[in-house]
Amino acid sequence: MWQRIPPFLRNKYAITLLAFLVWLIFFDRNNFISQVKLGRTLNDQRQQKGFYKTEIKRDSTAIQDILSDSISLEKFAREKYLMKKDNEDIYLIVQEKEEGK
Repeated sequence: MWQRIPPFLRNKYAITLLAFLVWLIFFDRNNFISQVKLGRTLNDQRQQKGFYKTEIKRDSTAIQDILSDSISLEKFAREKYLMKKDNEDIYLIVQEKEEGK
């Protein structure tokens, strides 16, 4: 029966190394599978960080533009908050979404 087992698996150091690797890959708290999942999560977080940085930069320039120019401030107030002057009427045109799409 011992002759059917390959010689490298009869070595006690090889068996110990194999058991250690199996333990690290599957059973340890910081196993290989959880490290891969954490790496994916880290990459997602880095992408979100880049997205939010560009959004912050874009919003900062928009705020600076609004605060520095009264015409752009009025345009912003009229478009976003539907503000109007006393002698004006506002008509909103709302397009209905098609149900089939």
